[in-house]
Amino acid sequence: MSRKAQLAEPPTRALDSVTGISRKGLPSGTVGVLGALVIGLSTCAPAYTLTSAVGPAASEVGYQTPAIFLMGFIPMLLVAIGYRALNSAMPDSGTSFTWATRAFGPWIGWMAGWGLIAATVLVLSNLAGVAVEFLFQSISILVGDPSIADIAQNKLINIAVCLGFMALATFISYRGMTSTKIFQYLTVIFQMAVMVWFVVAMFIGAADPANTEGKMPELSWFNPFEVSSFSAFAAGIAVSIFVYWGWDTVLTMGEETKPSKGRMSTESKAAMILVGILVVMYVGTAAATVAFAGVGDGPTGLGNSAIAENVFAALAHPVMGPAALLLSLAILVSAMASINSTAISPARTLLAMSHYGALPKSIKKIHPKYKSPYVALMLSSLVASGFYAIMRFISNDVLWDTITALGIMVCFYYGITALASPWYFRKTAFREGVGSVISKIVLPAIGGILLLIVFVQTTIDSMDPSAGSGNNIGGVGLVGIIGVTVLGIGVVLMFLQSRVSKPFFTGQVLRRVDASEATGTVEVFDDGL
Repeated sequence: MSRKAQLAEPPTRALDSVTGISRKGLPSGTVGVLGALVIGLSTCAPAYTLTSAVGPAASEVGYQTPAIFLMGFIPMLLVAIGYRALNSAMPDSGTSFTWATRAFGPWIGWMAGWGLIAATVLVLSNLAGVAVEFLFQSISILVGDPSIADIAQNKLINIAVCLGFMALATFISYRGMTSTKIFQYLTVIFQMAVMVWFVVAMFIGAADPANTEGKMPELSWFNPFEVSSFSAFAAGIAVSIFVYWGWDTVLTMGEETKPSKGRMSTESKAAMILVGILVVMYVGTAAATVAFAGVGDGPTGLGNSAIAENVFAALAHPVMGPAALLLSLAILVSAMASINSTAISPARTLLAMSHYGALPKSIKKIHPKYKSPYVALMLSSLVASGFYAIMRFISNDVLWDTITALGIMVCFYYGITALASPWYFRKTAFREGVGSVISKIVLPAIGGILLLIVFVQTTIDSMDPSAGSGNNIGGVGLVGIIGVTVLGIGVVLMFLQSRVSKPFFTGQVLRRVDASEATGTVEVFDDGL
């Protein structure tokens, strides 16, 4: 039988005074600013992200790829500001799910949580796919046999190795945040060092007269108004949103970070530093890649659809020569580490949704020794593995198609989350002054509206059979089918769950409130939560 309890609003980040364990069972005080920053960098995985995204972005906007990466940063920054405000008021591992539920109610909140989980499942499958390709490429470079790289094209071998990577990464995350953090330190330092080397080498190579495709950067490359159409712009933005996506994983660790001495929480500090590092890295790398490779359809040209889903594999040897092995290994460990760290986000969102009764309570189980949400981890890993296996048989360009579909999902749930900030703070921000109005109302609202516009435009455009890689089913673009199907599954699951989770869906667990009610009480059903 349910037992009702009155808790201070909001019921987040509450710790047991003896054990130091959060109400959801996560260990408190295990991650500092640097640790959270490293995990955030690992999740975003610059080496993996850029090799997957530069090609699709360039196929849409050509030489304006640096501009589109810069423009993608703007809504992401606006969303980050809203995230920071929401996290300060309601630090919770459920992030988008919890905040959207508080602001807009359980139905929209559930779909925001689903959007985050779906996006992460898509990227986990993509990460594992990239890891497979670079594993065989690294071996081929090491032994001097190019034919070994082609083994990755064998679907059965590809899927088998992919599942192995997923199992290994899940096991590391299963061991808890401490072992995860140590693993991330090593991989982030290596991949960032190699990427800086690679970017510098591309700029130098662009100026080499022997490189006929090379071209020194021009200011027009950073001008978004040079993009040919709004559809191309929206598609490019969706891809660029993908490259920044993942920084919010830092905020899902709010119940596990060390207390901050300043006004900004530990995880919020790490998130803001992370966003700044990413924009410099991504825009710089985009400019260097376009400068070196050009946008033609030659063997290394960014207009060559054969290399679009894995650009750096084609550029590694021309740019770095004998050191190409280091780039290949950097992308391999980048993808591996990101599988591990990216699993943090959906696992903790699933944990929060289960904790508050929005999903079956069996999902919220915490490992007694490692304090990790192991059931949620296993579930997200299994679904991602199954999705990849199916997509590998449906699409010859599975990596390209999932990246584009991922951008749609990210725009969807980021847009909802960003708009949660102005709605939640609508009554208090104006009493706090102009600064609060701008940071909690105006900027997040602009970011949220921009992302939802991109979501709608990209979803419509993705139905075209030529969208993404050009794969289609019955004349409908595969990217559009993926996006609509994933959202549709979320709607169906939500209605099914609403039949057995009435306390949550009637607002009895996470009551719809705003910041002015933050000192009130909320009725929480304790079913072993």
